[in-house]
Amino acid sequence: MSQGLRTAITVSVLGLILVIGAAWGYSSLTEPFPGKVDAPLCTNVSVAQGDKVYADQVVVSVYNAGTREGLAGRTMQLFTDKGFTEGDSGNAPDKAEVATAEVWAKDPKNPAVQLVAAKLGPGTEIRRRATEGVGVTVIVGDDFTKLVKGKSFIRSAEDATICSPSG
Repeated sequence: MSQGLRTAITVSVLGLILVIGAAWGYSSLTEPFPGKVDAPLCTNVSVAQGDKVYADQVVVSVYNAGTREGLAGRTMQLFTDKGFTEGDSGNAPDKAEVATAEVWAKDPKNPAVQLVAAKLGPGTEIRRRATEGVGVTVIVGDDFTKLVKGKSFIRSAEDATICSPSG
């Protein structure tokens, strides 16, 4: 093999490697960045009978069933001011007819549900139904004005699972 042929083959191979490297680099450069994975708002935590459950261990979601604009957001702020963790908020489903406030829960005896209901005031109705958001679901109506002082903790009457803030 002559010196000229060997040089031509070497330059061709190096040129091919350069083209392949440039194509790979371009495809890597134009590929979108991996999406940010949002941490869940809450994780299920077991609570033993007799354990105390405090506001900072409870995630609350608030939905507006009334006609007052921004009621869910203002109510959510009241809950966060009391130490609860913010969940979801927005408008309640069309089927919700609530004058003051209700708590929707799959398990009305859950200590987190009981603590939230205590902050809404005596006689707050706890309805056994599917929840709308994460944590404890509160539905407020036009007659809702404020939270009451209520209990600072609830002692769990039985073993339970609560939706506690992640992290």
